[in-house]
Amino acid sequence: MDESIDELRELREEAETGGGEGRIERQHDKGKLTARERVEYFLDDGTFHEFDQLRTHRSHNFGMEERKIMTDGVVTGYGEVDGRKVFVFAHDFTVFGGSLGEVFAEKVVKVMDTAREVGAPIVGLNDSAGARIQEGVASLAGYADIFKANTDASGVVPQISGIMGPCAGGAVYSPAITDFIFMVNDTSHMYITGPGVIETVTGEEVTQEELGGAGTHTGKTGVAHFAYGDDEAMLDGIRRLLSYLPQNNVEDPPRVDPWDDPERETPGLEDVVPDSPQKPYDMNEVIGRTLDEGSFFEVQESFAGNIVVGFGRLDGRSVGVVANQPRVNAGTLTVDASTKASRFVRFCDSFNLPILTFVDVPGYMPGTEQEHRGIIRHGAKLLFAYSEATVPLLTVITRKAYGGAYCVMASKHLGADVNYAWPTAEVAVMGPQGAVNILYDDELEAADDPEQLREELVAEYREEFANPYTVADRGYVDDVVEPKDTRRRLVADLEMLASKRGETPQRKHGNIPL
Repeated sequence: MDESIDELRELREEAETGGGEGRIERQHDKGKLTARERVEYFLDDGTFHEFDQLRTHRSHNFGMEERKIMTDGVVTGYGEVDGRKVFVFAHDFTVFGGSLGEVFAEKVVKVMDTAREVGAPIVGLNDSAGARIQEGVASLAGYADIFKANTDASGVVPQISGIMGPCAGGAVYSPAITDFIFMVNDTSHMYITGPGVIETVTGEEVTQEELGGAGTHTGKTGVAHFAYGDDEAMLDGIRRLLSYLPQNNVEDPPRVDPWDDPERETPGLEDVVPDSPQKPYDMNEVIGRTLDEGSFFEVQESFAGNIVVGFGRLDGRSVGVVANQPRVNAGTLTVDASTKASRFVRFCDSFNLPILTFVDVPGYMPGTEQEHRGIIRHGAKLLFAYSEATVPLLTVITRKAYGGAYCVMASKHLGADVNYAWPTAEVAVMGPQGAVNILYDDELEAADDPEQLREELVAEYREEFANPYTVADRGYVDDVVEPKDTRRRLVADLEMLASKRGETPQRKHGNIPL
C-alpha cells in the first residue's frame, strides 16, 4: 500500500510540473504564467478541484508513445470565484505546446458538460499551438466536439474565454462561440491563418500583432471584448465580469449590498447635455452618475465607439447598459454598432439581466459604405434583439431620437417596460432642420430672407413636433423627468419589474438576420 501511495504522489508531482522546469522557465521568460499558476491566481485560495490529472494521450505515432505526460496538456476542474462555483480549463503550453489531441479534447468537453449540467460558468484559458499533428484527424474531431459543447452551453451558462497565448486555425472557433473574449496585450494572438501562410499565398507581409493581436481584435474586428496588460490583470477582469452575472439562465443576477443611496438625486446632470442639438457630449458621464457610483464596467470600449455597452448596478442590482455615444459619429447607428449592441442585448436577455438604454441618436449613418456593408440587415439585428427580449427594459431619451433609430433603441413599441424622456428630448421622424428643408422648400426659395424664415420654421417645428410632450401625450414615453430624478425613478422601476415574467410565442427559435 505504501508503495502505491508513493507512486501516486510521484505521478501527481509529475503532473504539477507540466512539461518540466525548463519549459516553465521559458513560459515565464515570455511574461506568461503557467496553466496551473493561472488557475491558482484566478480561483479563490484552496478551492480548486482538478479533473483527470492522471490522463495521458493514446497516440503511438511519430514516437509519441515514449512522450506521455500527465494531464496531456490541459488542466481542468472547478473552484470558486468570490465564493461562487466556476468551472475552468487552462491550456498548458509547457506540454506539447498546449496542442490539442484526443484526450485533451475529452477533458475539455467533460468539464464544459459538467458546468452546463451543474449550472455554473465555464472559463477557458487558451494558450495553444493548435491541433496536435501527430494525432491526425482525432485532433480535428476533438475540436468539433468542443464546438458542439460550446453550442450546447450557449445561453445556459456564461462562457468566458481568456486568450493568453497563441490561438490559431480551428482553435479560434471555440472562443468565438463563447460570450466574452479577454486578451493580453503583446502575448496573445488569434487568427485563422498565420503570417507565414498569408505571405506564401497572397504575398502580403503582416506581423502576428497586426494580424491578430489584442489591439486588432478589440479595436478593429470586434472579436475580443477586453484587453489587459498582463495575465494577472486579465484574470482580475474576468473575476470582475463574473460578479455581475448569474450562475446560469434560470437564476437571477447577483445583488450586492448597496453602497449608494437609491434616493440620491444627481444635480448638475441636466448640464451634461448641451443646449445645441449638434454639440457632442460624453454619454459615459450620464451613465456613471445614474448608476451606483463606480459600478459601470464597459464592454468592447475600443470597438464601435458610437454605441456604449456594459454592466452596472442600480441599488446593488446588476443591469446591462446600452447607450448611444454622441461624441463618436454623433451617436449614429452603424453596422458595427448594431452588431455590438444586438449581441450584448441578447446576452443580457439570455441571463436575466435587465437592460437600461440611454438614447441620443440622430439616425443611421448615411453613405454608400454603410449601405454596401449591409446596414439594413445589421440594423435589423438590434430591432430583433430588443423585440424578442423578455427581461425588464428601461429606456431614457436624453436628447435626439429621430426616425427609425427611435424605434430601434428600446422604444415602447418594441416592448420596453418603462420609457422616460428628459425635457431636452426631441422625438420626431427627422431633425427639425431636415424636416423644414423638405416641408417648406418652395417657401424658403421664394423668401427674401430664407435663413431668417428657416430659423422661425425650425423653432415652430421643434415646438410642435420635436419635443417630449407630444410623445408623452401618445403614451410612447411614460413620463418626462428631470435629469436629477432619473436615478431614483429607475431604481424604483427596477424593483417593480423584478418579478416580471415575459412570454414569447411558442417556437423553436426566431431567425435573427445574421
